[in-house]
Amino acid sequence: MTVHFIGAGPGAADLITVRGRDLIAASPVCLYAGSLVPVELLAHCPPGARLVDTAQLNLDQIVDELVTAHAAGLDVARLHSGDPSVFSAMAEQLRRLDAAGVPYDVTPGVPAFAAAAAALGREFTVPGVGQTVILTRTAARATPMPPGEDLPSLGRSASTMVLHLAVQRLRELVDELVPNYGADCPVAVVARASREDELIVRGTLSDIAGQVEEAGIVRTAVVVVGRVLTAGEFPDSHLYSVARCRA
Repeated sequence: MTVHFIGAGPGAADLITVRGRDLIAASPVCLYAGSLVPVELLAHCPPGARLVDTAQLNLDQIVDELVTAHAAGLDVARLHSGDPSVFSAMAEQLRRLDAAGVPYDVTPGVPAFAAAAAALGREFTVPGVGQTVILTRTAARATPMPPGEDLPSLGRSASTMVLHLAVQRLRELVDELVPNYGADCPVAVVARASREDELIVRGTLSDIAGQVEEAGIVRTAVVVVGRVLTAGEFPDSHLYSVARCRA
């Protein structure tokens, strides 16, 4: 048997990959975070499948479910919101499965930052404006950030920054970002990207915190900071340039 770690996407049930959907349909056990993974995805589970909501389980309890399924010869669909390569807590599960000799594979999903870009109708890498995207988070009540990964350090390049798990601390974060980005830097907050109740707030570092508080956004949101959000005057990409096409 195999534990299939599957990126369930940012929220809309139809943003699951075809591979992910098929693995769910073939797995008699499914573990999912009920607070984050769309419940509609569970409709793909085979009849009689064991469904385990991990929202209230600790790591040991989750791994016990995976190891128990392995011992019974059952494949597991382990659903993670977005894409499991970032901020998914998959790494510690894989470490324990390696120690227990349980095989696994990983199927990518649509990440939250990509869903946010789609909702905004923007490209996060614009020629001459920004070619680097920093994906990071904050550490209020979470695991401490490693040395050198604080916002003032990361922001020195003024690259496009996407902040996860940060919307509740937006006023504090603005103070850390303004010295590198400027108070007039465009910001967008996308809550529940791709879902029916998606909400977008646009502003600048000088006014975004107040707007977000007024909108009542407190979770399930990403914060995007960078000049690419409003870029209008920029050179065309070399990819489709006349010079390149003639070469």
